[in-house]
Amino acid sequence: MTVRKSQATLTADEKRAFTNALLELKRTGVYDRFVTTHNAFLRSDSDFGDRVGHRGPSFLPWHRRFLLDFEAELQKVDPKVALPYWDWTVDRTPASSLWAPDFMGGTGRPQDGQVLDGPFAYSGRRWNITVGVDRYPFLRRSLGAGGAQLPTKAEVNAVLDMPEYDAAPWNSSSGGFRNHLEGWRGAGLHNRVHVWVGGHMLTAASPNDPVFWMHHAFVDMLWAEWQRRHPKSPYLPAAATPNVVDLRRPMRPWNNVTPADMLDHRRFYTFDTEGAAPRRP
Repeated sequence: MTVRKSQATLTADEKRAFTNALLELKRTGVYDRFVTTHNAFLRSDSDFGDRVGHRGPSFLPWHRRFLLDFEAELQKVDPKVALPYWDWTVDRTPASSLWAPDFMGGTGRPQDGQVLDGPFAYSGRRWNITVGVDRYPFLRRSLGAGGAQLPTKAEVNAVLDMPEYDAAPWNSSSGGFRNHLEGWRGAGLHNRVHVWVGGHMLTAASPNDPVFWMHHAFVDMLWAEWQRRHPKSPYLPAAATPNVVDLRRPMRPWNNVTPADMLDHRRFYTFDTEGAAPRRP
């Protein structure tokens, strides 16, 4: 069984194995296929049309399956690798070990956001951006630019206390847990982290930055915690609803994967919560 650990608890060998697997997927072109998929779905998802990966109820199960597929590719390279999660309520500054030269590398330089250190720096010629949003071939970041702040534990707990998964009109204006976690309402949790990292994380091609996977692994962990706190609160909508993915409807790009298939993460992996924000009873 795969165990996902906090990035803050990874050993030097575990960090090296993870970054080496990422670099190998980049070398073979597998990595950029995932960037292309995410880019296409975020650009096509709409409040007033079909919404599959974003802006609707299937945001969480869609990304759970997306991460599972990516993790499987990492494990083809190294069976011992699992996706770490980044608890941004704890590791909240550019001085976090997450951004050290032996892991993700740090923020970008002021003039163009280019990341200059770490395994994904352009100077190493192993992390060229090919699914582009601009003319730059290098990874870009601007950690905490403009005074941006990462979400707090209190803000997260307020969202985890929401009893209903989602609500009509099932888009970015909805009430409910999913939309507040995705970040279109309230404290802006998931979206705010993308803004704080900046650079490629601000774009539809956000998986160009490898921290994308650790951010979404933590979002997925928060969904699992919400399910634990609210065991009688189901995925909604359960019945067929225009433009959104109901409980039993397949999620593109998969032909036979529904939200119902993704509700229990324990079928696929568990979380090591050492070093994570404490859970409530």
